[in-house]
Amino acid sequence: MLHRPALRPAADRSPGPPGRSRPPGLSALRTDLAASLVVFLVALPLCVGVAVASGVPAELGLVTGIVGGLLTGLLPGSSLQVSGPAAGLTVLVFAAVQEHGLAALGVITAAAGLLQIAMGALRLGRLFRAISVSVVQGMLAGIGLVLIAGQLYAMADAKAPKDGLGKLAGLPRLLLDTATSSQGLTAAAIGTGTVTVLVLWPRLPARVRPVPAPLAAVAAATAVTALFDLAVAKVEVAGLAGVISLPGGSELAALGSLGVLGTVVAFALIASAESLFSAAAVDRLHDGPRTHYDKELVAQGVGNTVCGVLGALPMTAVIVRSAANVQAGARTKASRVLHGLWLLLFAAFLPAALSVIPLAALAGVLVHAGAKLVPVKALVPLWRAHRGEALILVVTAVAVVATNLFEGVLLGLLLSVLKSAWDTSHLHVDVDERSDGTVAVTLAGNATFLRLPRLLDALEQLPTDRIVHLDLTGLRHLDHACRSALESWEERHNRLGEAAVVRVPAGV
Repeated sequence: MLHRPALRPAADRSPGPPGRSRPPGLSALRTDLAASLVVFLVALPLCVGVAVASGVPAELGLVTGIVGGLLTGLLPGSSLQVSGPAAGLTVLVFAAVQEHGLAALGVITAAAGLLQIAMGALRLGRLFRAISVSVVQGMLAGIGLVLIAGQLYAMADAKAPKDGLGKLAGLPRLLLDTATSSQGLTAAAIGTGTVTVLVLWPRLPARVRPVPAPLAAVAAATAVTALFDLAVAKVEVAGLAGVISLPGGSELAALGSLGVLGTVVAFALIASAESLFSAAAVDRLHDGPRTHYDKELVAQGVGNTVCGVLGALPMTAVIVRSAANVQAGARTKASRVLHGLWLLLFAAFLPAALSVIPLAALAGVLVHAGAKLVPVKALVPLWRAHRGEALILVVTAVAVVATNLFEGVLLGLLLSVLKSAWDTSHLHVDVDERSDGTVAVTLAGNATFLRLPRLLDALEQLPTDRIVHLDLTGLRHLDHACRSALESWEERHNRLGEAAVVRVPAGV
């Protein structure tokens, strides 16, 4: 049999200089280099903004971004998604710092990272794909609402209340105070202008849009602030050496506190969920290798462990940066590693450049990011098609705002499980009065405690002076509660009436 040589891809068949072969990875390296610069420009303002919103020094956000690029970016799992500090954890980190102190943040983050590594080693990564989408959307919506409410204060150079309900309740007072303060009005104008640039940026001419919108918005706000010498709060910079703090014995002792351990679990679960959901979304954006969820969970855990040792913010895979990476043409993990290198060089040689950025501009970036977490457009179609799922989404979001992220998500998961149990426990009760005077009752489906009220209502309405033929052959499942109720009803019917004929199929 004759074998024809396989044709090379078109990109490899282009003519080159005679006697020289082009390196096969050169084109990929070129596109990855360009993509890394785009991701760096997107990540820079977000790293700083998330850190400031979390109540920690701005440089710690850069440290997390550097670790996410140089370390997590090298590890197996997902090839194109980019890790760093995420807006989705801002609310939880802020609460942890307020309650346990900045010194304990590193220990909490490191312990959460070790928990992620253990979950990945136990191959639990795939389980996160089973979490209800409505719970995830509700969690993100709650985060977005709290984030928006908190950053509205930062946009006016005002101090925000600690809890989510307090932030929302204080908005009318914030509006009044801002209207009577010249600095507040100036900061609000800068923040509003930043949000306006972010909203309008996708509608600008194509030759302008390659510049990342967050970078353009923050750069414009910084330029206006410097040009008119506006008196607004700016980012405070201490340098990497001044903020990196290795945890000591007193910080490690905090792990004995039940509250700290609960925060560790919340960090690990929410960071893992956000990372793996981001991976699923990024996989839909490209045709390259798919994500290995267990390996990605281990990679995120390693990154968080190192971030914790350095006293930095926790990390997750971030869909904004990951999507920018794919859209910029990245082909390998080199793009995300290089983006970490650019962050390191910036933090090492140009940290003072951060001190000219107005806080109101970064708050505007996060208000815009928070708004995108609230699925307003998807809620109405979801309500029309699946009202139960829409209700879970809304309740989860409200619970996150009213309590905290961990408790809100737990409530959403509980509602989701109950809804699934209700949906799967269909029980059909058919009552047929026969001509011979007997009554035939046929049960079909799943008889669980959730359908017990309906079952008892049907049985108690049957006449006690007539023979009842109870057919259970159509039941797929009969739980203990329903079995006990049937036995009690049969005993009572036999005692008060004529007789009851019960036929229970084997295995139920």
